[in-house]
Amino acid sequence: QVQLEESGGGLVQAGGSLRLSCAVSGRTFSIYNIHWYRQAPGKEREFVASIAWTGGSTTYADSVKGRFTISTNSAKTTVILQMNSLKPDDTAIYYCRAIVYGGNYWGQGTQVTVSS
Repeated sequence: QVQLEESGGGLVQAGGSLRLSCAVSGRTFSIYNIHWYRQAPGKEREFVASIAWTGGSTTYADSVKGRFTISTNSAKTTVILQMNSLKPDDTAIYYCRAIVYGGNYWGQGTQVTVSS
């Protein structure tokens, strides 16, 4: 199994920044990639960004390109989502998701609220 724990959410004004962390533990050797998703009230969960566990290639949703950056620490125990130039539309619960052979795991999420 893989365990994921998000942190770093909070309340920020529009134009501000937040840094989300996803602590990764367990059978990390089985991970293909880590994704960040978000879910706003009344909306479906949507993809935000992903990083390949081997090689580190990244992918972003069009809505966050140029504003958000996904990365890992050198020990690959944490996946970071650096969020800059935040907008009220970025308000959501942010989740990390690990894709492994034969399945996937989700964290519990962290709330991000951007005030106008």
